[in-house]
Amino acid sequence: MLLLEDDDALRGSIAAVLRSRGDAVDEAATLAEADERLYITDYDVAVLDRTVPGGDSAALARRARADGVTTPILFLTALDGIDQRVAGLDAGGDDYLAKPFAMAELLARLRSLGRRSASVQAPVLMLADLVVDPAQLTAQRGGRALTLTAKEMAILVYLLRNAGRVVSRTELIEHCWDEHADPRSNVVDVRMRLLRQKLGEPALVHTVRGAGYVAREQSGDDDAGAGAE
Repeated sequence: MLLLEDDDALRGSIAAVLRSRGDAVDEAATLAEADERLYITDYDVAVLDRTVPGGDSAALARRARADGVTTPILFLTALDGIDQRVAGLDAGGDDYLAKPFAMAELLARLRSLGRRSASVQAPVLMLADLVVDPAQLTAQRGGRALTLTAKEMAILVYLLRNAGRVVSRTELIEHCWDEHADPRSNVVDVRMRLLRQKLGEPALVHTVRGAGYVAREQSGDDDAGAGAE
């Protein structure tokens, strides 16, 4: 998720709440920072304050839409007049929340935008008897519901969208964590171990030594220990 807000205290507060529920958050305090991040990262949602150093983020949204960027955008701003709301939505915004706001409402709106984004990208992901619905944030295997954390769900969805391809730890951190994650830590390995335990046997997520992880059905080579575990 991209969060553009020039008020350091407010940005930090929002980011802390989002991270506490397992979201990866990239923070930006200026329009230039948000511009660069929005074009190089495929975010699930972007939260953009309208008035920030560098200009009006509505201009960024309009340009991004013209360039084919489809990331759902929520404008968060003190500009609460009808004309301002219309201008933001016409610029490419998907939702608009006026300050001051209740954190519960912000989270509800983000969940709604996240569901829309997920349903467009992949209604249902399947591998063997594993079924994952990114829009509803549900997963089941063999008809049995799995209880996954937000981070585990994000990892699983990313692996399934890249099923059959080895995904490196660095790539997982870039897509499922944020810039605060240390790529030298064992955070990916710990999360992956817990996820694989919940998925059960036979294994659907495999470690490729020295390379990363891959989501695929278990093969005879896996049983023989040919470079994966």
